[in-house]
Amino acid sequence: MPQIPMSAVLSEYWPHLAAVFSVLNIALIVVFLPWVLLSKKDATAAVAWCLLVLFVPLLGAFLFWGFGYNYLLHRVRRQRSERSGRSKPFPHPDGPPRQADRGEHDLAELAERVNAYPLRRGNALTVFHETELAYNALLNAIAGARHYVHLEYFIFRSDAAGSRLLDLLAHKAKEGVEVRLLYDAMGSLHLKGRSLRPLLASGGQAAAFLPLNPLHSLIRINLRNHRKITVVDGRIGFTGGMNIGDDYLGKNPVLGYWRDSFVRLEGPAVADLQSVFRSDWEFTCGECLPEEKYAPPQPAAGEVSVQIAESGPDQELNTIREIYFLAIISARRRLWISSPYLVPDNGLFDALRAARYRGVDVRILTLLRPDHYISYYAGMYYAADLLAYGVNIYLYRKGMMHAKMIMVDGCWGMVGSANLDNRSLHLNFEIGCILHDADQVAQLEAAYQRDLDDAVPLDQKTLEGRSLATRALENACRLFTPAL
Repeated sequence: MPQIPMSAVLSEYWPHLAAVFSVLNIALIVVFLPWVLLSKKDATAAVAWCLLVLFVPLLGAFLFWGFGYNYLLHRVRRQRSERSGRSKPFPHPDGPPRQADRGEHDLAELAERVNAYPLRRGNALTVFHETELAYNALLNAIAGARHYVHLEYFIFRSDAAGSRLLDLLAHKAKEGVEVRLLYDAMGSLHLKGRSLRPLLASGGQAAAFLPLNPLHSLIRINLRNHRKITVVDGRIGFTGGMNIGDDYLGKNPVLGYWRDSFVRLEGPAVADLQSVFRSDWEFTCGECLPEEKYAPPQPAAGEVSVQIAESGPDQELNTIREIYFLAIISARRRLWISSPYLVPDNGLFDALRAARYRGVDVRILTLLRPDHYISYYAGMYYAADLLAYGVNIYLYRKGMMHAKMIMVDGCWGMVGSANLDNRSLHLNFEIGCILHDADQVAQLEAAYQRDLDDAVPLDQKTLEGRSLATRALENACRLFTPAL
């Protein structure tokens, strides 16, 4: 029996395959184009997605389904609103801001209007700028736990630092202390299951936030929990930029010294840190942690006024991004920022530029040597633009600058997990600790000044000396800004 050539088979069935492919493309356009238009508020993003779906329907539909649509928003917001009456999609101001008292900055009222927690007075607060000191303080607080320890971290490593902490948690669990560890599935991808076995065998609990499951949307990869939180007995809280691992104690031979900021809290604001953990734990594990047991009101422990702010893809309003914006436009004398990544959205870029027009002393401290190349080169593109408007850019040369701080006029500051980039301010789950205390902000500024001693200023001569290839790379990396 003669064999039919493959070319003949293809020529016979090709018209049918082409027709099926055309119908599939039309169907994808009909379904995904309205979906894009209804879900994307940013006009630039909407146009980009629409063009992709129109001209490459199969690829555009796949990418939008995987990365473009925020499946978490309605799910998590509904879950949280059922449990708590404080969640709301947008702020609803009912009059002009109240006059701040006791010398507190007006930003306290403004931050609450964009869904930060209320201002809590009567806290004791320590900001660590050396990660070894922060790590030891964390261990000491956990060692003294009597009832429960709750931890939530973006990166938790199985190395010496992580294992030491896990051993301590297993020991406390054996003593009858409730231990709950929540780690981000992507950030802690290399956390080994066997490292958790002693903790689990001792009665502790551990869970991955948004586990990587190919049967679910790829959006799980794109939206990550970047928060760093520890709460001990509802009495002591920690938050800031430090993850758990040897790298973050300066033991990485490539990155070297690790500069970060980490806050230890006692007092009423700890209950708000606990509220954030309780929400994330319930979302991940389905276990509701009763407020009366796990977040009771705390008595005054000091004299520092603090606000906790959280943001994430579960909220229509990007609270921490809005606080950054409010802080920048409120600055009158000085605005100092440190962030390892400098990829502001258009609104924040314009706000920084406007601050310079007002004569504000604007300084931004960022990396000299990259750890993530795309973010670094995109950041250098924006650094060059900001420098042209008179913003002072400093590049940290001592090691890895990982601290996320902003200080305004010597009376307001924030330390947290959020970088000055789109990923932190629009995509990730983040946490921030706002300080309304001139003495504490003065200490932040003193630490910032010490950092500048270990930095080099970016100048026009350096920028002009860049090669054409470097400038092309910076412009190319800038195109990834929405995902950085």
